Amino acid sequence: MKALTKTDLHLPGQVGVYHGKVRDVYNINNDIMVMVATDRISAFDVILPKGIPFKGQVLNQIAAKFLDATADIVPNWKIATPDPMVTVGLKAEGFRVEMIIRGYLTGSAWREYKSGCRCLCGVTLPDGMRENERFPEPIITPTTKAEEGHDQNISREEIIAGGLVSPEDYEQMERYTRLLFRRGTEIAQTKGLILVDTKYEFGKRDGKVILIDEIHTPDSSRYFYADGYEEKFLKGEPQRQLSKEFVRQWLIAKGFMNEPGQLMPEITDEYAKSVSDRYIELYEHIVGEKFTPADEEGDVAERIDRNIRKWLTGRK
Repeated sequence: MKALTKTDLHLPGQVGVYHGKVRDVYNINNDIMVMVATDRISAFDVILPKGIPFKGQVLNQIAAKFLDATADIVPNWKIATPDPMVTVGLKAEGFRVEMIIRGYLTGSAWREYKSGCRCLCGVTLPDGMRENERFPEPIITPTTKAEEGHDQNISREEIIAGGLVSPEDYEQMERYTRLLFRRGTEIAQTKGLILVDTKYEFGKRDGKVILIDEIHTPDSSRYFYADGYEEKFLKGEPQRQLSKEFVRQWLIAKGFMNEPGQLMPEITDEYAKSVSDRYIELYEHIVGEKFTPADEEGDVAERIDRNIRKWLTGRK
């Protein structure tokens, strides 16, 4: 199996490119963004040294489906998906803030809570909560969007006081975040899943706040299986979940959390294959459809380049 870990496209009208942790984003005429979901995988804000076959396709197709499924309540950037690993959409000026919304106390929030933290991004948390416990109402815990290294937790008040987002735009982002989470929760319920927490990114185009990037994928979200949740919670047992958390837990078990002096463990072909299998499983549960791998005959990068050019030509 091949994994696409980098792209170097030279597209008609291209005026810039941004290589993120997972996605390569090409700027076309300062109007259209071509986002390629590569097979790179990141955890603890670092890119792992080996790609995961089909991961990019899984993420791109899940995000495309959820962008379509929420377009009636929140405007978004998506125009088309000319390739299984590509989404093209409207260019927007992205806010340097990620909107994280949590329905349950788990993951990094639980790790902080367990260490004694009772105020997360300006949100006061009560004493006596347990891992994986549901919040009475979902809480929003934003982070700054770092160019390199760890994103930093930040409060609504700090965001506005620091001029990162205007009060009016932040209020809109917060409202959209809650609407999206509610819709995502409803869709997850139909698949026997619980949408536990997720992140959204927003930008501004023509004076309007719009949703950008991916949504409700296993890289940006955490899902629990609804069946058995209550029983496992009462017993204090780990939840069966669908997310990238299994990769983080594997790294933690190997002594890596991207702290000074820690070495990245070896990613063997066998482990990469197992992660690929998990991502496909995630796709089939979250979407409710059989995963169909894209045609891998020939060069994947050439296929992507060909499909994007075909779409761009047809759009003129």
